[in-house]
Amino acid sequence: MVDPSSTGGGFEAKRYRRQRDGQSVMITLLGVGHVFDIGAAIRAEVLARRPKVVALELDPARYQAIMSREPRRRGWSILGLLAQFQVRIADQYGVQVGDEMVAAARAAQEIGSEIVLIDEDSRGVLRRVWAEMSFRERVRLLTSALGAFFTRKERVEAELQRFYRDEQSFLREFATELPTAKRILIDERDAVMAQTLRHLEESRRGIVAVVGEGHVDGLLRHLAGVPVEVVHLEQLRAAPAGPNASVNVSVHL
Repeated sequence: MVDPSSTGGGFEAKRYRRQRDGQSVMITLLGVGHVFDIGAAIRAEVLARRPKVVALELDPARYQAIMSREPRRRGWSILGLLAQFQVRIADQYGVQVGDEMVAAARAAQEIGSEIVLIDEDSRGVLRRVWAEMSFRERVRLLTSALGAFFTRKERVEAELQRFYRDEQSFLREFATELPTAKRILIDERDAVMAQTLRHLEESRRGIVAVVGEGHVDGLLRHLAGVPVEVVHLEQLRAAPAGPNASVNVSVHL
């Protein structure tokens, strides 16, 4: 799921930071999409901030798969269908699925940042979604997954622009069509990842979290009271190439 909310290019915003022991503390959220060519922008953001921790919206199995580029056996399943859709779309953008996560992890390794995986097990999550869905939701999900095979880059861009224009309306529509998927895939994972980020923020100074853009709004709500800096997907895609390219917006909740 993607989102955005910001202006593209070089754009300065006032920063609000809480002080602890004379040092500034902040969580930076990088909102990403797993099929877009934003690896260079992600690398630049991590290197510019040199955080103590780089938190990734991945579980151990997915992390191992994208870092080694070993294909995961999924068979004929909803997960397999959705994964194939991502592969097809990423190919149209000239990248591999998860390249932005690989870029973040490698940048973290390069500067000695700790890598923390903050997501739940994807297979377990999807099994829960399927088990708790009504028959009508299952039919809608299967229809959507099959229809995704005919989706092209132009349709993805159109949907992304619709999301940019009215994120809340987009998410409400998703919740109406697939309420169980919205609750488990978005809302509950937002809560879990935010709790982990809070714990990290309490013990470390400087965290960059690379998460799907569709999670940014929910994470901000759950992180109320914590200084948070956000770089949205739209900004990352508009960022100029180069090691010092960086755009951001800071908020204090």
